[in-house]
Amino acid sequence: MTLVQLRHFVVLAEVGTFVQAAAALFLTQPALTRSIHALEEELGGALFDRLGRRISLTPFGDEVLVRARRLVSDAEALKQAGQGLHAGLIGQLRVGLSSAPGALLSTPLMLHMAEHHPRLQLQISRGNTAVLLHALREQQLDAAIVDIRDMRPSAELKVSLAFELSAGFLVRPNHPLAQRGGPVGLEDVMAYPVASTPLSDEVARMLIARYGPQANPDDMVTLRCDETMSIVDVARRSNAIVLTVNAAAVDLIRLEVSPSLDATARFGLVTSAKRQEAPALRILRSQLPCWTAALTCAP
Repeated sequence: MTLVQLRHFVVLAEVGTFVQAAAALFLTQPALTRSIHALEEELGGALFDRLGRRISLTPFGDEVLVRARRLVSDAEALKQAGQGLHAGLIGQLRVGLSSAPGALLSTPLMLHMAEHHPRLQLQISRGNTAVLLHALREQQLDAAIVDIRDMRPSAELKVSLAFELSAGFLVRPNHPLAQRGGPVGLEDVMAYPVASTPLSDEVARMLIARYGPQANPDDMVTLRCDETMSIVDVARRSNAIVLTVNAAAVDLIRLEVSPSLDATARFGLVTSAKRQEAPALRILRSQLPCWTAALTCAP
C-alpha cells in the first residue's frame, strides 16, 4: 500500500467514475484500475461496487475512505511543512547575541520575523561571548553574533559577515568634560566612573598601548556589566563615562580624548563548522548586511 494508491482511491471516491478520476489524476483509465485493484487485494476486500459506468463505496470502502483521507491529508501537510522548513519560513531559529549586538539587533531581528515570517519561532539568547560560543558548540544555538576579537581560533566554528562599529568614550551632552571644548586626557576621564561591558584582551592591549598601564580595563573600568543598554542608561543619567560602540547610544556624544581613541568593535556571525545550518538562518544572513550597514553610518 502506498500513499499514491490511497490518493487514487480518495479521488475516485470523490468523483465517482474511473474516467473522471483518471483525468483528474492525469492517468490512463487502465493504470488507475490497476492501482485500485492492487489496493483492494492488499486490504483484502472490495472498496467499490461497480454499477455500470458508475461506482459506489462498499461499507468497507466507507471505513477505509475516512482513514485514507486522513493519511493523504497528513502526508500533504508534512510535505508542505518540509518545503516551508527548507525555505526557512517555519520551524525554529535560535540566535545568541552578545552585549552590543543584543542591544542593536534584537529589535530589528524580532520585527523582521514578526512582519515577514510570523510562523517561525525565534529564540534570542543573550550572554557574553564565551557563554554563547559554548552554547553553540553544545548545539543549543544555531548561530551567534559576538565580538570575534574575543574568540580563540577553533576548527569547530566558522565566522562570516564580519562587521566593525566605531567605539569610543561617550558622555551625556551636558557632562562637565564635554563643556571644555577640547580634548581631555585619560586622567580626566578616570576622574569619573567609567562603565563598560567586558572587553577582549585585544582591546585591553590597544588601550594600554595608547594610554599607558593606567588604561588597563581591570583598573580603569569601575562599572562593568554584560548589558550594553544598562551602562548606556547609567551614562545618560549621571556623569559616568561609557566605553562602547557609538551606535548603541546615539543620544550621547563622543568625548574627545588625547591621544585620539580611533577604536572599533569587530563582530561576526558565528556558526558550527560541523553541522548543517538551520534553514531559517538564511533569513538572518540576508538581512544582517542591511542592518549593519545602517549601524556603521551612526555618528
